[in-house]
Amino acid sequence: MRILHVVPSYFPAVRYGGPIWSVHGLAAGEAALGHEVHVFTTNADGPGVSDVPLDRPAVLDGVKVHYFAVGSPRRLFRAPAMARALAERAGEFDVVHLHSVFLWPTLAAARAARRAGVPYVLSPRGMLVKGLIAAKSGPVKRAWLALFERRTIAGAAALHVTSQQEASDFAGMGFTARAIVEIPNGVDPPSAAMDRPATDVAAEIAKGPYVLYLGRLNWKKNLQALIDAMAEVPSLRLVIAGNDEAYAATLDGAALGDRLSLIARSVDGADKEALFTGASIFCLPSTNENFGNTVLEAMARGVPVVCSKHAGAATVVRETQSGLLAMPEALSLGAALAQLVRQPDRAAACARAGRRAAAEQYGWKPIAERMVAAYRAIRSTNA
Repeated sequence: MRILHVVPSYFPAVRYGGPIWSVHGLAAGEAALGHEVHVFTTNADGPGVSDVPLDRPAVLDGVKVHYFAVGSPRRLFRAPAMARALAERAGEFDVVHLHSVFLWPTLAAARAARRAGVPYVLSPRGMLVKGLIAAKSGPVKRAWLALFERRTIAGAAALHVTSQQEASDFAGMGFTARAIVEIPNGVDPPSAAMDRPATDVAAEIAKGPYVLYLGRLNWKKNLQALIDAMAEVPSLRLVIAGNDEAYAATLDGAALGDRLSLIARSVDGADKEALFTGASIFCLPSTNENFGNTVLEAMARGVPVVCSKHAGAATVVRETQSGLLAMPEALSLGAALAQLVRQPDRAAACARAGRRAAAEQYGWKPIAERMVAAYRAIRSTNA
């Protein structure tokens, strides 16, 4: 098949978090199965741009990545050259897969696919949640839904969700879809060859056992509750790693003193591997999460997990017995953390179960196979 993924940002702009990793994992998995896979994206990278070619595709893990210059309005990731390329080339593909909502590339790609008569799949990537929309830029997003996104959703051959949580969030918006395909994210295996971590990371690991949170730092990650939960596990420190220094500064860790460490920057490669390897427990305390890729990353590295029941990955944790679930509240999170500390045999069993499940069920090959099967079914239905 010839597959086109359209996503607002891509490698090397990892500051935008999980969707970049999950979209690339899926695209590379599809390419490894022998499909011709392209990505249309922008060169946006925070306030600047990535150093990527704009005149030719870059090939990353078998995926042809076409970068387009981001224009104005920048916060919508508008790229006029991408619009022209979509108009010219959308008809070349068997299926178009759109990632994100409320952003210009999705709108432009949906329009181009409809005009070309090519079925498209829409992955909201956790952005169609009534509570989250109300909490941040609510009036603007509601207007965008009414003017643009409603038609994008209605025109999709299928809506792709990564969990039952995301499907429920979508239903809560009052929308309907022609079809809903539930396929979780996958995970890359741990890196076999690991460089030495940066000095700040190595220093934190050397201080002793810790609970780890690693990922984007923002309000829905519920990190203050995790900080407060650490009162229940005085034998462990808390390491929070992620790329929002301004948000990190709003967290109140006074009660923990030197038991709290903040690494307020993007963490990848050897730094990420070292932090996971050294962690006693990984915790995802989010108030809402369509999936939670870092849960799979912890599982793949044999780290027991405490996961919020409001995260899509909670189903994975429960079914694989790779950790414990908790409400996104300090007392519940603390009780789950304490249970794993008090029961080291159970924690070790969770670690083994998680590592096994990540390798056997959540590698990108089986996930890509499921997605390609969904594409084929969509094409058959829309023939």
